[in-house]
Amino acid sequence: MKTPFLLLLLLGLLHPLILTAESITRAPAAASASILTNGDFESGADGWPLKDGVSLQAEDDNHFLRLQFTAPDQFLSAHRSVPIDPSHEAYAFSFRARFADIQPGKQQWHDGRIILDFKDAAGNRLASPSPPYFKKTSKGWITKNMEFVVPPGAVTLEIMPALFHVRSGVLDLDDLQLIPVPAALIIARQEAAAAARAADTARRAALVKPQVPVPPADQMPPALRVVGNQLHTDDGATVWLQGLSIPSLEWVSNGEHILRSTRIALTEWKANCIRLPVRDHFWIGKGPYQRDGGAGYRQLIEDVANLCAAHGAYLVLDLHRFRAPEEAHVVFWRDAATRFKNHPAVLFELFNEPHDLSWEVWQKGGFVSDQKSSATVVAENGEKLRGFHSVGMQRLLDTVRETGAENIVIVGGLDWGYDLSGILDGHALDDRDGRGIVYSTHVYPWKSDWQGKFLALADKYPLFIGELGGEEKPMGFLRPDQHEDPYTWSPDMLGLIQKHKFHWTGWAFHHKASPRILLSLETYEPTPYWGQFVKDALAGKQFDLKKLR
Repeated sequence: MKTPFLLLLLLGLLHPLILTAESITRAPAAASASILTNGDFESGADGWPLKDGVSLQAEDDNHFLRLQFTAPDQFLSAHRSVPIDPSHEAYAFSFRARFADIQPGKQQWHDGRIILDFKDAAGNRLASPSPPYFKKTSKGWITKNMEFVVPPGAVTLEIMPALFHVRSGVLDLDDLQLIPVPAALIIARQEAAAAARAADTARRAALVKPQVPVPPADQMPPALRVVGNQLHTDDGATVWLQGLSIPSLEWVSNGEHILRSTRIALTEWKANCIRLPVRDHFWIGKGPYQRDGGAGYRQLIEDVANLCAAHGAYLVLDLHRFRAPEEAHVVFWRDAATRFKNHPAVLFELFNEPHDLSWEVWQKGGFVSDQKSSATVVAENGEKLRGFHSVGMQRLLDTVRETGAENIVIVGGLDWGYDLSGILDGHALDDRDGRGIVYSTHVYPWKSDWQGKFLALADKYPLFIGELGGEEKPMGFLRPDQHEDPYTWSPDMLGLIQKHKFHWTGWAFHHKASPRILLSLETYEPTPYWGQFVKDALAGKQFDLKKLR
């Protein structure tokens, strides 16, 4: 059959367009070769260092890499460093994985994973993609794909399959491919995904409703200000803050019976002050299982503030971090202070427990070493020291004031919040635009030299003992000689507080955080060695100070 003339003409006109379409379709194929050599392990161990726990295996003529647990607390890895062509904008990374009985270690990130680190010419780590990770057992081989953009200045990409301090497990990997791709489509997809997440976050945030209404202005407790070494209302009445620290919002984003514990603390235990430890990453919604950008977390904190205010009590918002403040904590206080700006019932505790740094860095900021400042410092939690730049306490205070918030700020000293001696030695903070500073100390039975560390300030500044408590048995980090019987220490400490009318919140109104005030969150029964002393003191029982430490 002859082809009609018009059809031939039409095919002639379309031919250049067909060629163009074919070239567009085939363009990625020209760049589809993986730049990761021997990613299928068919060339033996070429490029892949083998050592104890890292081996090549074969099944049905197919070869693959195996990482197998050999000992606890081990970082087991195979390392490849891939040079980056300056023309490469982004990569598609794919692989097959099979894993069995990977039991995570002590930290959340102690699992099986493929670490992907971009490095610059000096070996510094640049912005890098989140590593794919593996836990428990897979159903045979699975295929994973991911895309990421090359950061500016990158000259190498380090690829490290690893078993990261796991308790057990086997990780098999095969067919690793790293293919250069254009960045524009990846960026567009990432932006679209980010927009979708933001829309979902906004939707979820809109669903968060307050559980405790804001009290009418005439039912709020009066705002406080620092006058000498006391706290006064604006009409001159003296206020003595006595209460309880209620933890859990520092370790879980929805807390553990926070509102119920607050009600019981205010009504049955007669507290007029609640210290509420919080964390900045939960505040912005970056904690595990948070899907609302932190809206629910922030609302729960506001509910606690309103509940305190409705009972004529005060809330101390405690940023419960350790060591020294960083830029992330500036971001937290800029937002938190804006939210609670001039709320009459809310006081701001800028940073929980500074330690292992100089007074100069504590005050003004600077480099914080990864070395302990003293061999005698008690390690009051198990955190690993690291070097970083601190912004200093004055920066946090200035950040609060820049929002227009005049709320009283509470500032803790060194030695895990205990030592305030530097305040009288030229390191007091400057507060020109607020209602004043209260200095905080944390006093436990293993702390000595009360006079030198905090009592010396008592004539000049208001003191807040934000944490105190005795434990029945020696805590794990103490030497035997550092444990004191709580039945003698507790009445002495409370006697000291009552003698000077120091502001205080007992640690901790919970059954998990030692020293414990409670035996259970079901019954709210006090521990006999500490909780009962606290409950009696809040009810008005007087204690005698028999011995200074």
